[in-house]
Parts: sequence; structure tokens; C-alpha cells
Amino acid sequence: MKLSVGTTERDDVTVLTVSGEVDVYTAPQLRSAIEERIAAGQTAFVVDMQEVAFLDSTGLGVLVGRLKAVKKLDGWLRVVCTNERILRLFGITGLDRVLPIFDSVDAALAAAPGDLLEPEVTA
Repeated sequence: MKLSVGTTERDDVTVLTVSGEVDVYTAPQLRSAIEERIAAGQTAFVVDMQEVAFLDSTGLGVLVGRLKAVKKLDGWLRVVCTNERILRLFGITGLDRVLPIFDSVDAALAAAPGDLLEPEVTA
């Protein structure tokens, strides 16, 4: 299955809508989409993974790596996901304590930075 990454802007936040499978073959596409926005000066991201059917360690690495990159710029990255299998993967790896995860884009956008427990992510 291929990967599709769409982008929209909402109140100075880039919302990336991801669908398909994020794996070793497609993860570079997601990385590039985020890096292009970072290069353009954007530092606030919501990655909507509601339509993602599969996520592997490469995809997780992209999310963590881009989180580190935007934190260095005083930005943030939040994930939207309700897929139980993918949420379980975040939990098993402990990344649910690193990446703020929400059940909707609106909830992710509404959360004030002070409301979030966003632990320090080291390089």
C-alpha cells in the first residue's frame, strides 16, 4: 500500500494528513514532507494518522526525529491516532510518553502547550 501525505494550514499549524502504510519504503516521504515545512519556517505540527493502516519502527523514528528537530526550534509535534494497533505500538515503545497523542485534529489544535506533559527529547 502506498503512502499519501496531504498538508493544510490551520492557525499557523501545519496539519499533515497521512494515509496508507508508514514503513521502511514510505517513511522517507513522510520525513520529507515535514522537513520541507521546517525548512520553510514552520515549527508547529499535527500529524493526523487516522488513515494509517500500518506503522513500523522506521515510521516511529521519523516522528521522533522530526519532534527533536522542531523542539530545537521551540516548536512542537502532536499525533492524532485512534487505531488500537498503532496506539499499542506507541505504548510498547514508550513513545506515548514522548509524543502527545490525541483522538482528533481539533483536540490536538486546542491543547495549549502548557496543558501537555512534553518530556525533554534528547538528541
